[in-house]
Amino acid sequence: MLSTQPAGVDRQVAEIEELLRAVGAILKKRARDILSNFRITPPQLDALLVLNEHGELTMGELCQRLFLACSTATDLIDRMERNQLIERVRDTADRRVIRLRLLEKGRRIIAEVLEARRSYLSGVLGDVSPAQKEQIIQSLQILSDRMGRG
Repeated sequence: MLSTQPAGVDRQVAEIEELLRAVGAILKKRARDILSNFRITPPQLDALLVLNEHGELTMGELCQRLFLACSTATDLIDRMERNQLIERVRDTADRRVIRLRLLEKGRRIIAEVLEARRSYLSGVLGDVSPAQKEQIIQSLQILSDRMGRG
């Protein structure tokens, strides 16, 4: 790989950054290809995954987790509600609060998309040894833990 690292940047750090960028771009393209089979957009999938992980959220909470402006998310949520992926429900403790709830169709799409993604990755890693897969897992875990701190 050709590196355009500034003076003082460790060669390994520069190479890791370049590889992460390359893998990220490939994953992004492949994820879009997979999603085209499900009639769902990447932001819709992101919202479904957040709701699946965290349960019912308010619009504001969802926007914070997705790093979206609420004005942007409103159109997204409207489309998802029309497609019966989620529903808006009144909070039982405070009727003024509206929460977003994942519906069965949304859960089904998450399962199908994740299965397609894992199938793709399984093919990519088909000839990688179990020991090498464990090394990849350990390395990615270290990176994830350290990046999650900041």
